[in-house]
Amino acid sequence: MNTALAPASFAELVDAVRSTPGLLAVGAGTKPRLSEVDAVKLSTAALRGISEYDPSEFTFTAAAGTPLREIAAALAERGQYLPFDPMLAGAGATLGGTVAAGLSGPGRFRFGGLRDFILGVRFVDGLGRLLRMGGKVVKNAAGFDLPKFFVGSLGRFGVLAEITFKVFPRPSSALTVRLDAATPEAAAQVLTAAANSRFEFDALDVAPGESVVLARLAGPAAALESIAGEIFARWSGEVVSENVAEILWADLCAFRWADEAAALIKVALSPAAMVSLAQAVRSLDGARLHLSAGGNLAFVSLSSPAQAGALDEHLRKLRLSGVTLRGDAPLWLGQRIRPAIAQAVKHALDPVNRFPTLDD
Repeated sequence: MNTALAPASFAELVDAVRSTPGLLAVGAGTKPRLSEVDAVKLSTAALRGISEYDPSEFTFTAAAGTPLREIAAALAERGQYLPFDPMLAGAGATLGGTVAAGLSGPGRFRFGGLRDFILGVRFVDGLGRLLRMGGKVVKNAAGFDLPKFFVGSLGRFGVLAEITFKVFPRPSSALTVRLDAATPEAAAQVLTAAANSRFEFDALDVAPGESVVLARLAGPAAALESIAGEIFARWSGEVVSENVAEILWADLCAFRWADEAAALIKVALSPAAMVSLAQAVRSLDGARLHLSAGGNLAFVSLSSPAQAGALDEHLRKLRLSGVTLRGDAPLWLGQRIRPAIAQAVKHALDPVNRFPTLDD
């Protein structure tokens, strides 16, 4: 990462933005393709720490450069957590980088993605102003909900300085089951049926390279055992031991199943398109697919740079959109939608084009 700027305070951050045209903020570099753009890089690594945490209100405020693992540890001490399963926490991913990437994990299925947990942000806009949008309490509903526009913005609207999140109590126990399926298509059918069942799964994913559905339940242990019995009366499968389950979900959140040297693409999906996407990825020799969040999200690991063009064509035909998190591939793949509201927000927050556009 070629970083020229590394402010250690909000005042230094403001000065850095005001004095630097063509600027892009970067975090820990765990999703490097998102920041491969012709711009001066500003590291948020020195802007770290939890400034406010009120366990009784289930909210915290932390600087954008704070590593997710530090936040997870602080929340765990009070029996709380971020239920959307933040990705790449073990690799050092930061809070601001995760928001900018719009990256949520398997827990998004039941609880919603990180967009649903943001209460407020402090950021420096294109004019070098340190602004606060949103609030610091869950009941604050005043004003336009601008903080959510920073989710998936890739740093193009401004430089995040501080973010306020709501959190949840951590459940007393969890139980993971593997639901059998003979083919990837059958696994997609099981996933869809499970997503529409009454069991209130905590997470529903199709394991990469397998025809099996991973389903996670959370709550009192006795209740989970009873629910598992009802699940197996409908689908064949088995309970995964606690230690193995912990490793399985951690591996998914860390992308350990994906080729580190090849492109990794996040695809916005709908359950209706799961089978078609699975067939498209299967036609790419060596490529792997992880279906997540009940079929509303997918990650594709390519085996060579030459496959990016083919995947782009497949996604266009399926009217799906993808963004490359790392590796040698275009930033955007498939259908590209630029809502007018996004363009309006960009113009309002960065009228001088100090930051790159989403098309750069």
